[in-house]
Amino acid sequence: MKYVVILGDGMADEPLEVLGGKTPLAYAKTPVMDLLARTGEIGMARTVPEGMSPGSDTANLSIMGYNPEIYYSGRSPLEALNIGVAMEEGDVAIRANFVTLSEEEENYEEKHLLDHSADEISTEEAEILLKAVQEELQNQKFQFYKGTSYRHCLIWKQGKVVPLTPPHDIREREIKDYLPDEEVLLAMQKASYKVLENHWINQKRKEKGLNPANSLWFWGAGTKPSLSSFEGKFHKKGVMISAVDLLKGIAVGTGMKNISVEGANGGLHTNYEGKAEAALHALLKEGYDFAYIHVEAPDEMGHQGNVEKKIQAIEYLDERVIKLVKEGLDQSKEDYRLMILPDHPTPIRVKTHTANPVPYLLYDSRNLQEKEMYYNEETGSSLKPVRGYDLLNILFEYM
Repeated sequence: MKYVVILGDGMADEPLEVLGGKTPLAYAKTPVMDLLARTGEIGMARTVPEGMSPGSDTANLSIMGYNPEIYYSGRSPLEALNIGVAMEEGDVAIRANFVTLSEEEENYEEKHLLDHSADEISTEEAEILLKAVQEELQNQKFQFYKGTSYRHCLIWKQGKVVPLTPPHDIREREIKDYLPDEEVLLAMQKASYKVLENHWINQKRKEKGLNPANSLWFWGAGTKPSLSSFEGKFHKKGVMISAVDLLKGIAVGTGMKNISVEGANGGLHTNYEGKAEAALHALLKEGYDFAYIHVEAPDEMGHQGNVEKKIQAIEYLDERVIKLVKEGLDQSKEDYRLMILPDHPTPIRVKTHTANPVPYLLYDSRNLQEKEMYYNEETGSSLKPVRGYDLLNILFEYM
């Protein structure tokens, strides 16, 4: 038996008037998910425990079977695991985003946050900008580490875990009320703007019509995580296939194998087929029992508030990942169980995460009994949500 989770990050949403009262998931053309739903099961899951912030960190920990109320110590520390940062006790990891701030206002506090990802800046460009910031700001207490695209890491030696606002929560707002209360972090954000605003990389980006990465933004602070072995917990050998450091970091912390796919970048135009092929190779050629395939694109399009591109991301997931995984496993004649779900909603209306329960689709290749069923939020809305950290127990038939 082989087991697969295919996760469309932020795929769940709310009914939209522009879509005739349907959600993007219900509106999108998803023939493969519809086919799986006819012989599968639809359920609802509360992936974010009540009272916790609805992020991909808490939600994916939960889906992977780790109760965030026990295991969660902050988002950035999980990313630091994949970056290769050796955190010591007392160190604090902080996510350092490259963001786009408005340029008209003279005072930093009066600027508006226009884009939390600086148009999903390339890792190559971001590395050059991070080096420029490092030369100006890094010292013995604060050290920067390169991540992927706009996502990077700041380690504060023997620091403090302080409340910080995720930039994707405040797109288009004035930043004054959302800046760090910790003076040293605020001073570093302001200093980063001075380093970056006229950097030649940003000048070239503006010439191309792209948003400049003109400031760092700090958030997601936390301490060194402690996660138990995935194989020890579930007695399955697992692989993680994702373009983002957060998911890769969870895999590092739980002892799963990370598979890097060339061209996988966390954006709308990622290497979907490469992810599907990597999962099939791990399951069918390398003897792994379980593959977790994470696709970031629906979440990014939700943050941008772009309905058409969110629908496109969902359709790409269906056509270019789910279809290939199903066909590959069917041809292998292996029995398999497949779970498809988002980690959390990222509604177009609010352009950020919410903690509402999400629908999941569970397909078992041994079950051929058909019924009239479609996979979307409404189909499972009347069902009582299960706990997110029970989902893998359901997938593995442990409960």
